[in-house]
Amino acid sequence: MAITIGTNAPDFRLFNTERKEVTLNDFSGKILVINFFPAAFTSVCTKQVCTNRDELDFYNEIDAVVIGISVDMPFSLKAFKEKHNVNYELLSDFNKLTIHEYEMYHCNFILGIKGVAKRGVVVVDKNGVVAYSEETANISVQVDFDKLKEELKKLSAG
Repeated sequence: MAITIGTNAPDFRLFNTERKEVTLNDFSGKILVINFFPAAFTSVCTKQVCTNRDELDFYNEIDAVVIGISVDMPFSLKAFKEKHNVNYELLSDFNKLTIHEYEMYHCNFILGIKGVAKRGVVVVDKNGVVAYSEETANISVQVDFDKLKEELKKLSAG
């Protein structure tokens, strides 16, 4: 079950691909789109990350910031980001704290791998409140990018 809409977004302190700490507070006053994904270099995750990359102009137009979070190490995320020319922050939740706090913890991934991020998206409004949340029941299914965009348009208009 995804985090509840209307609740305060949990703070986080995660490292980006340049090994710099990034916190929720760094995005204060902005609409934040957090994409959770299970693992870098997997086909569906690559598609999710690249879809956001390719649609970054949309997010910029409505003054929203996109980030991605997985449990991959910053070093792996850096190689993934470079390989796919990702133009937004990818953050490492290697210790799996944020995926728990955002209710995006996946107990059983594939091949007996446990404890990765679910595939999902959480939108945090300019006041730090969860405005939209979606997780996919099937890890091979993308989030609904059209619905996400609809919700973001409403949020940016009001």
